[in-house]
Amino acid sequence: MADSSPITVLVTGAAGRTGQIVYRKLKERRDKFVARGLVRTEESKEKIGGADDVFVADIRDAEKIVPAVQGVDALIILTSAVPKMKPGFDPSKGGRPEFYYEDGLYPEQVDWIGQKNQIDAAKAAGVRHIVQVGSMGGTNPNHPLNSLGNGNILVWKRKAEQYLADSGVPYTIIRAGGLQDKDGGVRELIVGKDDELLQTDTKTITRADVAEVCIQALQFEEAKFKAFDIASKPEGTGTPTRDFKELFLKCTARF
Repeated sequence: MADSSPITVLVTGAAGRTGQIVYRKLKERRDKFVARGLVRTEESKEKIGGADDVFVADIRDAEKIVPAVQGVDALIILTSAVPKMKPGFDPSKGGRPEFYYEDGLYPEQVDWIGQKNQIDAAKAAGVRHIVQVGSMGGTNPNHPLNSLGNGNILVWKRKAEQYLADSGVPYTIIRAGGLQDKDGGVRELIVGKDDELLQTDTKTITRADVAEVCIQALQFEEAKFKAFDIASKPEGTGTPTRDFKELFLKCTARF
């Protein structure tokens, strides 16, 4: 990839909490990137500025994604099913809230079919690199996240990751720890595999750091054909990560 001309990057789920950060960061780095976003509704498009480079499409409909991926060099997949809390939960009474997914927006439809559609469309359009953001916990079918709304979200995410790894398109699969809404760039990032980080005290990461890793992955060959878990040390311990090439070199697993 020539360093001179900027690469065109499509971010899907661009109105989500992490997607918004990726879209904004790409926009700020005009010398390197041409940003595009994909969102599900006109309302979401307005939420992130309503620019012409934001496409509105339902990822569950394969045909609708096609225009957004034309002429794209790289795709960052940040779409995800979102469980909603059932009304009537009273924290003062103890117990746990119950969750549900809206009809048609279960993980099977969003995280499996929706991601598969994106991968197929990107491959057909000649996209050269796909970054897919998932979650740690996928090695454990009994992970609590799977029971939320009976959605099996990690099972379906992992199925989509496997589909991407088998697609032949160069990929980077990023399985993030617990996401925090805090400033990025101030912590030391740690990579692992097979959920080993879940056995440690360092299993969270800021959305801003995940967003940065997505964008950095597009710039290094060392990030391709890799899948890794990522978290960070607490702020104030370790050295904030600056050398992303070095970070990707530490990732050795293909899946």
